[in-house]
Amino acid sequence: MDRRRHPLRTTLIAAGLTVVLAAGGGAVWAADRFLIPHVEIADVSTYEAENTTTTVEEDSTVGTVDGTTYSDGETTVTVTEVVTGSGDDTVTAYVADVVLGDATALRSAFANDQFGENIIDLTSSIAADNDAVFAINGDYYGFRDDGIVIRNGVVYRDDGAREGLVFYTDGSVAVYDETSTTADELLAEGAWNTVSFGPAIVEDGQVVDGIEDVEVDTNFGNHSIQGEQPRTIVGVTSENHLVFVVVDGRDEGYSRGMTLTEAADMLIGLGATTAYNLDGGGSSTMYFDGEVVNQPSNGGERGTSDILYIAW
Repeated sequence: MDRRRHPLRTTLIAAGLTVVLAAGGGAVWAADRFLIPHVEIADVSTYEAENTTTTVEEDSTVGTVDGTTYSDGETTVTVTEVVTGSGDDTVTAYVADVVLGDATALRSAFANDQFGENIIDLTSSIAADNDAVFAINGDYYGFRDDGIVIRNGVVYRDDGAREGLVFYTDGSVAVYDETSTTADELLAEGAWNTVSFGPAIVEDGQVVDGIEDVEVDTNFGNHSIQGEQPRTIVGVTSENHLVFVVVDGRDEGYSRGMTLTEAADMLIGLGATTAYNLDGGGSSTMYFDGEVVNQPSNGGERGTSDILYIAW
């Protein structure tokens, strides 16, 4: 497996900053904000061990790819390629149907086992470092300095800014308004993991109105999430039953990507009553059983700050 760093997003932002540097102004601020790693916690594994109040149930995993099953425990992961349309209208997606033996089997990990801004690594590398059998890219928390970040039952950031998704230890999952609560309140209610990106595209089994007009961020370097794009989406069908979808895109004849409404319709078709959009575009990556199963739109993986995963 290629374990080299591939910080393409940083490279692209750096190219954009060249013009700013030439003009002076906020160049130093921009480089500090979007390029230079800022490590707030250097050893996340130790930090979580010292701060968690949640008992993690021992669990093992069953893996299935396109109908072939191999088993060694309670949690099941079934990954299927789904191709629709033809010609330039072709859409290629990868669907992971996940039944958790215990809600804490779904975990999060940060690039380089560090928490902070602009710290990135490949989804596959973060997954391998954490013995993951299955992983997707997360919300790219490190590209912003706000949002509520609770991972593996530990609070990392408490600065509500947008619509978030919370996974609870009882197996339930909910869309919530970050600005109307706090990380400590969520933790007291049993929060296990939160993600902060969005928007929610399915609620109560229905497509959410207005999703084609939502902007997640307005900060420098952020691009619109609208239009036909590569996508990473998490859907909820019932307690401890999740579907993760990665849609490839920007490749005519292989996969054009999906609009948010198309993605919502797909998730409803998969049985999801709730679905939430995660970081997409070149970040959209699904890893299973030691390899990346989709084709990221950059021609290879793009570095990200975090993953959601299931370990053996």
